[in-house]
Amino acid sequence: MFDLQGKVALITGGSRGIGKAIAVRFAMSGVHVVVNYVRHRRDAEECAQAIESHGVRCLVIKANVADDDDVEAMFEQISGEFGRLDLMVSNAASGVLKPALELSSRHWNWAMDINARALLTLARFGVPLMPRGGRIMAVSSLGAVRAIENYTAVGASKAALESLVRHLAVELGPRGINVNTISAGAVDTEALKKFPNRLEILDTALRRTPLGRLTTPDDVADVALFLCSQLSAMIQGQTIVVDGGYSIRG
Repeated sequence: MFDLQGKVALITGGSRGIGKAIAVRFAMSGVHVVVNYVRHRRDAEECAQAIESHGVRCLVIKANVADDDDVEAMFEQISGEFGRLDLMVSNAASGVLKPALELSSRHWNWAMDINARALLTLARFGVPLMPRGGRIMAVSSLGAVRAIENYTAVGASKAALESLVRHLAVELGPRGINVNTISAGAVDTEALKKFPNRLEILDTALRRTPLGRLTTPDDVADVALFLCSQLSAMIQGQTIVVDGGYSIRG
């Protein structure tokens, strides 16, 4: 059920954190991986080494997913190297952490472009490489449905992302493409280090998580692998929450 030998996957923002964990987990199941990054070249190269240690190929591509020209060029490289795409994970994310009334239009548009609109662009260029069907996943966060301090722009963009997933699921289902969202709880990644109250967030999450530990990138990667398997064939347009039960505590 988890034998994905020879399939090709694209993970945006795949050089670190959750993206890297997903990339390596796919490689362990025989998937050739395209790692997209925009700033951290060394991290991307180290990720590629970890991927290739599992006997699969890795293509590293620098591209800003908010730039349509960059995305088009990226898919031209993927088409030239592999000729197809089977799995796609929209994981790249960014945004400004500020109170709502301190946000400018630039802050808002930046978060929306990278966190939400990018998935639409990825689908537009990626779906033609999936003539036999495939899997598309977006990585979201609990801020899409919960109010988190200074998370206004990012949270709103993640909510838009989850809505876009549902609409794509309806349109792409007839093509044999499953589209779903993975919503991660409090995961201690580089992104969380940008929060001034990082330690408070982690401590609160740990205390309120019924399973008694924080969510890790590997936990998220396990769910991504499941969503690529035949075991998830009838899961479509859903948001799968991976947080050890934290979000059910209110």
